[in-house]
Amino acid sequence: MSRPLEWGGVVRLLLLAGTLEARHIAIALSREAFLSVTVALPEAERRPQGYGWPVRIGGWRGVEEFRDWLVHEGVEGIVDASHPFAGEQDLPSADVAQTLGIPHVRYLRPAWMPTTSDNWIFLNDEVEAARHIPEDARVFLATGRRQLSKFENMGARELFCRIRSREERPFPLNGGRYLLQQPPFSVAEEIGLFSNLGIDWVVARNSGGQGSWPKIEAARELQLPVAMIRRPPQPDTLKIATVAETLAWVRRRV
Repeated sequence: MSRPLEWGGVVRLLLLAGTLEARHIAIALSREAFLSVTVALPEAERRPQGYGWPVRIGGWRGVEEFRDWLVHEGVEGIVDASHPFAGEQDLPSADVAQTLGIPHVRYLRPAWMPTTSDNWIFLNDEVEAARHIPEDARVFLATGRRQLSKFENMGARELFCRIRSREERPFPLNGGRYLLQQPPFSVAEEIGLFSNLGIDWVVARNSGGQGSWPKIEAARELQLPVAMIRRPPQPDTLKIATVAETLAWVRRRV
């Protein structure tokens, strides 16, 4: 169990970012005079945005370095508002926090849920998509360029992967190409894109939130099947689903 906070004076807080909600949390906490927050990003943002606090970029080289940094910086609380697919396998912040007796909370926006109007197939991993998608399908991959290697078994299927910044290297798989586009996208725009490309299937990660939802709504409107990738296991720690509750968690410990 985490020790109860006995904070006095300025409180050192680590905010693990990587979502739009993390920025909202950071900006809201910037109004609190009792806090000193470090925002940690796993990598530099392509379109940097202000957080109102010092930003640490690049993560830590393993658990030991992370633990040593927390101790050296005197961190007294951790808010993990990283992406739902960041996963504790990359940085087990909850486990380290428990070891050090540092209070820890996971902000986790609710997952999307299908309705009777949706045609979803749930996957545990991207490699499972080939089991369900016909070999002659035209597939929109909404999983990012870093996951493309997991689709090596897609064979002759025609693949489209949307990216936000130009990629100098060619598409790594046969029968695929990048789509260079900048969000946000409306449902109407996504419907137009899928229709123009003749998309038969959409592969997406269950990120939750509103920012990525239009493509899912577009698939529903077009009655396209969606291969929806489940979230990885989440840490065994307190989980909070709203920004307001996250702010309240911090303030209760003043």
